[in-house]
Amino acid sequence: MRILIIEDEHRAASQLQNLLGACNLAYELLGIIDSVEDAIAWFRNNPEADLVFMDIQLADGLSFEIFQSVKVESPIIFTTAFDQYAIQAFKVNSIDYLLKPIKQVDLQAALNKFSKTNQSNNVSEDLITQLLSGIQKPKSRTGILVKEGGGFVQIKLSDILYFYSEDSITFAVSDQKRYIVDETLDQLFSTLSSDQFFRINRGQIVSKDATQKIEPYFNQRIKLTVLNAKELEFIVSRQKGTEFKKWMNS
Repeated sequence: MRILIIEDEHRAASQLQNLLGACNLAYELLGIIDSVEDAIAWFRNNPEADLVFMDIQLADGLSFEIFQSVKVESPIIFTTAFDQYAIQAFKVNSIDYLLKPIKQVDLQAALNKFSKTNQSNNVSEDLITQLLSGIQKPKSRTGILVKEGGGFVQIKLSDILYFYSEDSITFAVSDQKRYIVDETLDQLFSTLSSDQFFRINRGQIVSKDATQKIEPYFNQRIKLTVLNAKELEFIVSRQKGTEFKKWMNS
């Protein structure tokens, strides 16, 4: 079986491969793609995969946007860390999905379903419209719980300059202190104000107020000067460069 993985988190992609191996599935991995842009290019220039595992939220947007640019015939199993994503639409239209963190029993059930149907998805424009409109982003919050001592305290999001992930730990940084946040960047970003915060790459989210300078960088990326960045580098990924400039100019 020829499998394509579309996933922007390396750890999640590796975990999926391990789970596939535990399911005793003989497969050829065609590639791991981390963005909408690169996925569109892949589907335009390669034969269809036998099965595609597709994360919903990618580095440069939602994977549903892929279908607006290219026809995908391969069967697809969507993966998501957010149960607010149009789950009913998946059920109604018989598109399978897996909720992260993926459990082996759920993966095996999805593979069993695939082996029985083994049909292309025929993802229509109407369905994509339904999926995109069904995504309801939670109301932006104004505070966040952070670890302090043996418990938690709430701090204002307006005081946060940036968030970043390191060794699977999420940190929030203000002008005076660094805090540990008991959420992944995916979970965190889904609740932040898009006017105030931007996820510049897989591991960093910056505040507009904390972004002091923008400079061209290697390979069509952008380098930022950020308040209280200390030893961290802030590089906007190539896929997000244009979107980031528009965000800063808004």
